[in-house]
Parts: sequence; structure tokens; C-alpha cells
Amino acid sequence: MQSDVIILGGGLVGLTLALALDAHGLSSTVVDPANPEAVLAPGFDGRASAIASASWRMLQAIGLGDRLEGKGCPIAQIRVSDGLKPGALDFEPAPDDGALGIMFENRLLRQALHAAAAEAKHVTLLMPARPVETERGDHGVTVRLADGRAITAPLLVAAEGRNSPTRSAAGINVARWQYEHSAIIAAVEHEKPHENVAYEIFYPTGPFAILPMLPGNRSALVWSVAKADAAGYLKLGPRGFVAELEKKMGGLLGKLELIAPLSSYPLGFHHAGRITDQRLALVGDAAHGIHPIAGQGLNLGLRDAAALTEVLVEGARLGLDLGDAQLLKRYERWRSLDTFLVAASTDGLARLFGIPGDTASAVRRFGLSAVQRITPLKSFFMAEARGEYGDRPKLLSGLTV
Repeated sequence: MQSDVIILGGGLVGLTLALALDAHGLSSTVVDPANPEAVLAPGFDGRASAIASASWRMLQAIGLGDRLEGKGCPIAQIRVSDGLKPGALDFEPAPDDGALGIMFENRLLRQALHAAAAEAKHVTLLMPARPVETERGDHGVTVRLADGRAITAPLLVAAEGRNSPTRSAAGINVARWQYEHSAIIAAVEHEKPHENVAYEIFYPTGPFAILPMLPGNRSALVWSVAKADAAGYLKLGPRGFVAELEKKMGGLLGKLELIAPLSSYPLGFHHAGRITDQRLALVGDAAHGIHPIAGQGLNLGLRDAAALTEVLVEGARLGLDLGDAQLLKRYERWRSLDTFLVAASTDGLARLFGIPGDTASAVRRFGLSAVQRITPLKSFFMAEARGEYGDRPKLLSGLTV
């Protein structure tokens, strides 16, 4: 089996990359070990993602707009506060600027991507399929599967997530640390409408995010707690857990009801020392993982997909080998500054707002008031929320590459 690119990992970033390449006539074989029935289960599992406006334009450009139109909740405003005290920092776009982003259930994103991949002329999705051997040489890449099939291509892309075995096998060093916190994921229906407002409430124990979903009385929650406390919260039972949520929200949206299973995951940071190797490129969490404090993790991966697509499409137009080292160096240079800045800023915010005690409260108040007063700083944070940064791939502007 021959294709232009082999993509290991059929998650949100891996399939987006495959569809972006397909939109420009480049073929890919996507290999994913997961069971599609589990991945595409119809029930809401509480997981949701904020898609920045630039990322949304890319999804529209590669043909996902119609499949997702009306299924996401626009974020009209973000309110940030130190606990439940008054004097919040408000991020509100000008009337002509559009939403700060769109909240989608992850399952709806997965369903749209899988449906589009099934119809795409140049995408072959092998799922479940397990790679057992990978060879990267001077003239190409060969991946052998557990069922005996072999796939060849000029380029291999690792989109396998934080614990990418392909990254490890390539000997790529990773800077990583843990925050000693866990994120508890929940979804609730609430008495009062959210009016498309997202809230980020900072407590001494960590941030508490309320993210608007459709319909208007539903929200996704991301609650950062000390790692040692996460298991205890999850054992409270629905009534006890809702009581804790209502305390944290201070009646902001009225009475609450859980509508999805609770889950949690440890919070950590990792950043690959490089994102390319011989005939290899890393994208998404295989390349970088950040604190969810700014909701930009998935968008960072989508920007990887857009940049790599542009580099490969231009290389194909010039008749270059898609695994050419110079092409991969261009991708690495292009992504290095953006990923470093976002990773550093989210890590800085996590540390600024995550230190327990009275000192942290003072730092948080200073930080919020500084951002509120300094217009360029506030504009920077709003641009970052939209994914609108300089020298971005054309796909993020909704243009063809």
C-alpha cells in the first residue's frame, strides 16, 4: 500500500491533517489502534474543546464547515476573576470581530472528521490497526502492521499523543514536568442561561473554567484540583459533587445537574526538543502538551496540521520528495516560535495563578488588573484566544495553500 504520507494516530489532529492534505490532492494512510465503535460512541462523555476562530476557518476550508455548522456554541465573552470577588477581567470582542471561539463536544468533532475521511478520495483510514515495525530510510518509510500489511510513503507523521512511541523510537528528547494538579472534567445543565459567556475563576487551589455549550443551559467544566484530592472528589457521588460545584460557582448559573460521566487526568507540560527527524514530523500532543488554562492545546495541534500541509503542498508543486530534509526544516522553523511562545505563556499563567496561599491571591489580582489596564496586553490575549498570530499558514485564514 503506497501513499504520500503515513499518519500514525487518527485523533482530532491526525484526521484534520489527512483531510487538509486530501483537499490539495495529497494522499495519506492513517493508522490508529482504537476501536471505531468506542471512538464514535453517541453518548456525550463531557469532553469539549474551544476551537479558535482561525482554526474554525481552517476546518471550513477543508470541507468540515457544513458538517459542524450550528453544532458549536460561539464564545461571545470571557470573564476572568479572582475567586468570586467583583472586578473581573472581561475579554469581549468588538461588534465586527466575531466570536472569540466556538465550543464543540469532542465527539461531534470526531464524528465529523470520520464521516469526512470516509468520503475523502485520498484518505485511507485503517482502524483498528496496530503498527509493529517502522523503517525510515534514505529513500522512504515502511510501516508494517500486526495483520501483515505493509504501507510505504516518503514521509511519516506521528500524531499519537503525549506518549508517542514513534517520538521515543526516534530518540527525540522531551522537556516535561508535572503541575501536581489534576483536571476534573464535568458537564452540567444549569438553571440560568450562560448567554455564550465563558468564565475562568481562579482559586488558590487552581483555576475553575466554565465553558458554554449548546443548548444555552449547558456548560462544560474543567476544574483544577490538587492531584491528591482528585480521587476524593470523584468518589463523592452526583449529589455531593454537584454541591461542591455550586459552591465554586457561587450561584452564577443557578442549580446544576450532571449530564455526563466525570473524568480526570493529571496536568503536565511537555515540549519536544525538535519536531522532525529523518522522514518524520511530529504534530499535536506528540510535539507539545500544555496546561489547559488558556484552552489552546488542540488549536496548537491544528496549527501544526495547517503548517505541515502548506509545506508539503508547496513541496509537491515543486516536485520535491515529501520527506526532503529541507522541507521538514521549514516546518520545524515555522512551528518552533509559535509553540514555544504558547507553551511558555500557558506555563507562566499556570504558575502565576496556581501558587497556593495569600501571596498568590495578591499576584492574581495584580495580574488581572495589569491585563485589564494595558490595552496591547489585553489585545494580545484576545488574539491568542482566536489563534490569530503573525505569519500563519494560509489554511488558518480560510485560503487555499
